[in-house]
Amino acid sequence: MAKPPFSGAITALITPFANGAVDEKKFQAFVDWQIKEGINGVVPCGTTGESPTLSHEEHNRVTALCVEVAKGRVPVIAGTGSNSTAEAISLTQHAQKAGADAALIVTPYYNKPTQAGMIAHYKAIHDATDIPIIIYNIPGRSVVDMKVETMAELAKLPRIVGVKDATNDLTRPVTTRLAIDADFAQLSGEDGTQVAYLGQGGHGCISVTANVAPRLCSEMHAAWKAGDFTKVQQINDRLMPLHEALFCESSPGPVKYAASLLGKSDAGTRLPLTEIAASSKARVEAAMKSAGLLN
Repeated sequence: MAKPPFSGAITALITPFANGAVDEKKFQAFVDWQIKEGINGVVPCGTTGESPTLSHEEHNRVTALCVEVAKGRVPVIAGTGSNSTAEAISLTQHAQKAGADAALIVTPYYNKPTQAGMIAHYKAIHDATDIPIIIYNIPGRSVVDMKVETMAELAKLPRIVGVKDATNDLTRPVTTRLAIDADFAQLSGEDGTQVAYLGQGGHGCISVTANVAPRLCSEMHAAWKAGDFTKVQQINDRLMPLHEALFCESSPGPVKYAASLLGKSDAGTRLPLTEIAASSKARVEAAMKSAGLLN
């Protein structure tokens, strides 16, 4: 059986700020820490990285900073999506030039394209670049849901290599594998159901929780690959309260607060996201302690 090009625990990176600007030194230190903790890949400039409120210049800079510090140690999958095809092409071309290993491209949000529109969107980006592309299907944020048949059509293109699946539909890994093939990388976008997703034939997870628990997340995926399902269950049970706490308010508010407790990032987010409530802070801190990440 062929192996997918990307797998395991991959972090959807936060973007640390200082006085409202990207904290470049802290971001690069954070990426380096992630890699040293054993993470299998990193995603700069996804939704968790607050891509909707990064300027184009900041977006490109963060991608370049990530590639620079990763130094080929793990794959860098740059978030380059937009609801404007021309903008997505521009961001993807920059990610390719910066040396990213792949581009993560979200289905066009707000516009509500048809399935034919989504095919045209991804084909235009594919044909304008030479970088592997991972489709990001997240109906909860983009409103549109790419059908399996649509994804299978796009997978015929040589550099459409996988999907980040945030549908929380656990039949998708099976139906997608049957419609495409086993080397199409299927990455969960939902921390809480990632083990079930693996059980249905998925290959990994692009994770929010890995921002603060990279070692545990990578160990869980390594245990899965080794067939040590007792260890998988133990780690999954340990992390589940944290998975839930990190989405008690709109992400990345809770995970940036969790990272601040570790001294890895300022907790601040950009408007329209605001500081999380005191009750949410207490819940995040309790979950961090329960997972053994804080003394």
